[in-house]
Amino acid sequence: MEEKSLAKFRALNDTLYQSAWKSQFLTGIMMPLMNFVGNIGYVGVAVLGGWLAIKKAISVGDIQAFIQYVRNFTQPIQQIANISNVLQQTAAAAERVFEFLDEQEETPDISDPVAIEKATGHIEFKNIHFGYSKDKPIIKNFSATAHPGQKIAIVGPTGAGKTTLVKLLMRFYDVDAGAILLDGHDIRTMKRHDLRRQFGMVLQDTWLYNDTIMENIRYGRLDAADDEVIAAAKAAYVDHFVHTLPEGYNMVLNEETSNISQGQKQLLTIARAILANPPILILDEATSSVDTRTEVLIQKAMDKLMHGRTSFVIAHRLSTIQNADLILVLRDGDIAEQGTHTELLVKNGFYAELYNSQFEVPATIT
Repeated sequence: MEEKSLAKFRALNDTLYQSAWKSQFLTGIMMPLMNFVGNIGYVGVAVLGGWLAIKKAISVGDIQAFIQYVRNFTQPIQQIANISNVLQQTAAAAERVFEFLDEQEETPDISDPVAIEKATGHIEFKNIHFGYSKDKPIIKNFSATAHPGQKIAIVGPTGAGKTTLVKLLMRFYDVDAGAILLDGHDIRTMKRHDLRRQFGMVLQDTWLYNDTIMENIRYGRLDAADDEVIAAAKAAYVDHFVHTLPEGYNMVLNEETSNISQGQKQLLTIARAILANPPILILDEATSSVDTRTEVLIQKAMDKLMHGRTSFVIAHRLSTIQNADLILVLRDGDIAEQGTHTELLVKNGFYAELYNSQFEVPATIT
């Protein structure tokens, strides 16, 4: 893809270059041009006014007044010309603003929503179809069932629709056709807030903020006591490394959260999810950016977190989902295969091909 990416960059860069130099050229020439036109106007008034004054048609005071009128007329035009580049930038920015305003509004929640205090975790995808644009469907006729407490792994190549499924489950988008059922209820009949309260998420990109470690974990459940926060930290293997940090749980993470390691950040987000105690979990490749030793800790913490909960695990490292109750193999927006790790390897199909490609040993050169 390198050559294609370079060609695309060069085309965009050339377009920007052409637009930028024309804009700078016109901006630079506009003010001198307007001054020249204004001065020509003064010369014309002086010559014509002088000739009329000699003919006794007007007085010198009339010439002075007319020059003042011309100046009052041309000065605002010169000022507008001087900020022509700002006006161009404003027009470009306005296009983006209006494009945002023209976007379709989020579908409002229904007036009589279904209320679920705490879901059991039974989720069913029934013949769902979805595409970010109507002419390009991503998910086509997808059906699957997750029973309470099961670990469901979602695997497949890039663009197969793995993350899109999670977005549909959380109602960041609504399906074009079919339905997603939570405990037998269509999720579109629930308030988004009530639905999302049933989920805990641990993502590949950690989301911490500028506050103490204690408060970052407590964000999972704002009314949690300090003892509950520390218990969640111990369950996520956070407590040990926190005691090696200056000020322990009261240590403040900086704006970029660069004063702790990537693995420590990930463990903190797991501790937060444990504290929230949701019935359903979504794990999006939470161990992909850490070292092997930290990955083992994170995997142990996630196993504790997933115990007794319905879990959806988006995985690229297939070695991390061998113990899943059900593996859904997505390909081109549909389920190519489904089953346990052992069953799918026996089939020797697309999953086996993906799995073996990660463990192939290069041939020895003799």
